[in-house]
Amino acid sequence: MKIKVQVVIESESGSQEAVEEVACLERDALRAAELGLTLAEAKSLLRGLQQTIVTQQVNQHVAEHSQCAACGKPLGRKGNHTIPFRTLFGKLTLESPRYYACACQKEPGKQSRSPLAELLKERTAPELSYLEAKFASLIPYGATAELLAEILPIASSISTASLHRNLEKVATRLESELGEEKGQYIHGCPRDWEQLPPPNPPLTVGLDGGYVHAKDQKSRTEGWFEVIAGKSVPAEGPVRRFAFVNKYDTKPKRRLFEILKSQGLQMNQQVVFLSDGGETVRDLQMYLSPDSEHWLDWFHITMRLTVMGQILKGAAAEIPTKATEDEDDEMPNREDIKEVEENLDSLKWNLWHGNVYRALQVIDRLEFDLEAIAEHSESAKKLLKTLCEFGQYIKANKVFIPNFGDRYRHGEAISTAFVESTINQVVSKRMVKRQQMRWSQRGAHLLLQVRTRALDGVLRDDFVRG
Repeated sequence: MKIKVQVVIESESGSQEAVEEVACLERDALRAAELGLTLAEAKSLLRGLQQTIVTQQVNQHVAEHSQCAACGKPLGRKGNHTIPFRTLFGKLTLESPRYYACACQKEPGKQSRSPLAELLKERTAPELSYLEAKFASLIPYGATAELLAEILPIASSISTASLHRNLEKVATRLESELGEEKGQYIHGCPRDWEQLPPPNPPLTVGLDGGYVHAKDQKSRTEGWFEVIAGKSVPAEGPVRRFAFVNKYDTKPKRRLFEILKSQGLQMNQQVVFLSDGGETVRDLQMYLSPDSEHWLDWFHITMRLTVMGQILKGAAAEIPTKATEDEDDEMPNREDIKEVEENLDSLKWNLWHGNVYRALQVIDRLEFDLEAIAEHSESAKKLLKTLCEFGQYIKANKVFIPNFGDRYRHGEAISTAFVESTINQVVSKRMVKRQQMRWSQRGAHLLLQVRTRALDGVLRDDFVRG
């Protein structure tokens, strides 16, 4: 049995102009492997159909521009050239005639023009460019090339170099669409804000940092640079992710503001910012919204306290249960370790309830107790150093520590734990875990702009808009 697939071409009046055969399929006895179309046949069919449709479109466009738009006279043909055009269904070679300019429309220095070349300034179809950018941002370049070649009727394999160039080109265009960076984005006055419609429920924004291997180092074990990533979570509606390379990006505040704006932010809406207290993320979130709260997140506090608890267990193993008769009475024992453990619990309790003043007092007492123990225990010495750093951390962020317990009981956000998954999803999976690549700051930054949009499901909108 033979099955012929044909394309019937009709004029605008409905009369048939031509019939072109694009595929001929042969089938014998029915087998599961030949039920319907195979992948190879589907590729061949789509490639032939694409060539036929594009040829008709090109011929019509060239015919419409083969005469002068002003006087209607036919244009003289200077030559016939071809241009390549990459599509989802194969690389096409298109006839592109060049015409002399009409005498009534001649422009200085321009004696001829090619209508098709002027129309197709890009040599890659937007659909193919979109898929290349999307998959290249989600999986390694080599895997992207293999995937697209496997499922699409592309005549030749896509090179990783072309994928890299296309992704950076897309990201560069997206970057150029960002507005100018400003020190603050609060505009208007409180009297005007009162006249705005009732705001949506609060937005919760979490920010955190991750690290990527730097390209300009001598080995993979040397050198990292920081990537800031975050997630904006509305009470209703889809979340939005964002990421940028801290030392490369020149518009970080604008980037975050545009994310909030896309989620309907207005000047009388509450925004809750949660971060690890670092200066980079602290500066980023300031002056974006007048009705905003800025809190140190509980996740980073309790993580540091947990580390200190583990170090204390090591110190306990180095201290005898009680001093022997031959030992000095000043020798620390397990009772001293137990007192430190109780003070660590007290420190955690006070921080949980937002009592920073009392927490700092507990830290001072712990430092005093550990100084005596540190003379007899390396773990205690390490704990003392960690505790001193933690004390400076709390002092630097004391105005950003709320009553976590009260917020928790009222169902309000207290932690950026949800951002940890964002760091893993946006940065680690593509750039760190099991990946052997090292990155330049520019390359990593541009990839992150496409990757976050792909994960959010808005990358196609950027192509439609473009």
